[in-house]
Amino acid sequence: MAEDENAWLRRKAEEPGHVGWYVQRFRDLAAGGADLAGEARLIDAMVPRGARILDAGSGTGRVGAFLHAAGHEVVGVDLDPELVAVAEQDHPGPTWLVGDLAQLELPVAGFHAVVCAGNVIAFVAPSTRVEILRRFKAHLGEGGRVVVGFGAGRGYAFDDFRADAAAAGLREDLLLSTWDLRPFTAASEFLVAVLG
Repeated sequence: MAEDENAWLRRKAEEPGHVGWYVQRFRDLAAGGADLAGEARLIDAMVPRGARILDAGSGTGRVGAFLHAAGHEVVGVDLDPELVAVAEQDHPGPTWLVGDLAQLELPVAGFHAVVCAGNVIAFVAPSTRVEILRRFKAHLGEGGRVVVGFGAGRGYAFDDFRADAAAAGLREDLLLSTWDLRPFTAASEFLVAVLG
């Protein structure tokens, strides 16, 4: 992989069937009763009723769909038009948009929360990480929070992410090792960062 390349786009180019596999994987998990709403439940607990939420890197729409069903106004943005089309088909209701998070400039701001789940931040081109975090911050309303979750071993060290978040002007409110509120430690294999 090129050092400064979007990992999702590279995967699509190398494996033309990857998007179909990814979509079917989550449809199968849902059909099997898997809990796919952990990220969304955390966000729902953090925001007021009827909140405005930006699902950044929304993929097939599973996080945004749960939040929409909970009564929130959701805008989902993803770089991949194929995934956005699946979100529109499988989860009507939220606003689903194709867009590059590094160039995110929605006509509305004032979001109560920006959620970036599913390892999205580890897939983006490394040179865009700080800019993406800056744009997340720019879309927040008063008291809003950015919540980013991703796993270890994906080419983005947790300490590097924390430094990038600080460089983007975000402060750490809370660090967790899971979406179900387990504390973050030096041995954690996953990071959920709640940033303000």
